[in-house]
Formats: sequence, structure tokens, C-alpha cells
Amino acid sequence: MKTHTVEHPKRDKLLEPAETAVLVVDAQMSEFNDDKRAEKPDYVQSIETRALPAIKKLIDASRPKGVEIIYTMIESLTKCGRDRSLDHKLSGIHVPKGSPEADMIPGIEPQEDDIVLPKTSSGVFNSTNINYVLRNLGIKNVIVVGFITDQCVDMAVRDGADLGYYMVCAGDGCATYSDERHELALKAFGGYCRVQSVDEVLATYAS
Repeated sequence: MKTHTVEHPKRDKLLEPAETAVLVVDAQMSEFNDDKRAEKPDYVQSIETRALPAIKKLIDASRPKGVEIIYTMIESLTKCGRDRSLDHKLSGIHVPKGSPEADMIPGIEPQEDDIVLPKTSSGVFNSTNINYVLRNLGIKNVIVVGFITDQCVDMAVRDGADLGYYMVCAGDGCATYSDERHELALKAFGGYCRVQSVDEVLATYAS
């Protein structure tokens, strides 16, 4: 009987820029506005002092290499939000179509030809055509940053892994409502991806 030898891929592989995308999850003004500053000051501070500089560094270093920069944000397709997921309706999550609350936080905005995908669920792979887009682009590796670590970032990592993408999470480019929740999330979904700092991720580009 003929046997087959299978060589399994490793999590420490180099990332080919032409096959890699940075996915910026929900780094939008609704997470950085005055209401959020009043309700979750520690969260906003972690965005301001840690996550945003890390995201900017990742984008600025990745873009010249030809890495795709893809953004997703919570934004309804309608003004009234009738197209939202049931969970977003029950949770009262609604960013109307065209609202400035859907704009990316200044300093990490999309450039003219970047891909921006509005979504109305926690999981970007569930409520956008990102899987189709990534396949068309020839993307195999997805580096995830953004908010919230234990919700939308978590979903992106797990769903992407299940769909066959090599997932990387740059942990210092993510934030949630407490440091404890952030660290627990990174540990929880670490089995589905490679968790690294932005500097460590950048060191793994093949060229």
C-alpha cells in the first residue's frame, strides 16, 4: 500500500508581502469619540498610547512592501440600520450609513486605493465579502490589528483560520476594555494564529 508523506506548515514561516494583507478592524471614530472617552477612559487611553502608534507603524512599514491594507468598520448599509444583524439590533449597535462615526481614526486613514469594507456583525468574514476579495487578491497571510480584542478581532482571527488563511495578530495593535481582557483574549485565540508585537511581525517579512 502506497503511503503519503505530508509536510505540515509551521507557524514561524516568513511572510511574502505579495501574499499578505494587514486587516485593520473597526479602528473608527465610534471607538474614539467623546462618549467612549467618558464611558471607557482606560480603553481609549490604551488605544491612544499603545494601539494607534503600533497600527500606524505596521501600516507605514507594510505599505511600501506591497502588502495590502484592508479596513473594516461597523457601518450600516442604510441610514436606519434595518440591514443590521440581529445581534447588533439587540445590542443597540448602529453606525448609520455615511456617519462620521464610521471614519477611521486620524493618522491611520485609508489611502485612495485601499479596500474598505463596512460590516454589521462582529465577524468580518460573516457580514462582508472579504473572503472573496482576499482570494481574488491572492492573499494567504492576514495580519490582524484593531478593536475590540476579545470580540471583533477574535472573530476575524478564528474565522480566517477556519477558512485556511495563515493568521497573525499583532497584539500591541489591538485593544479592549481592560488589560486583563486583552491578555486573556490573546491567549484564548492564540491557538488559531501567531501572536506577536508589530516589531516582531515586521521582522518576518520575506523581503
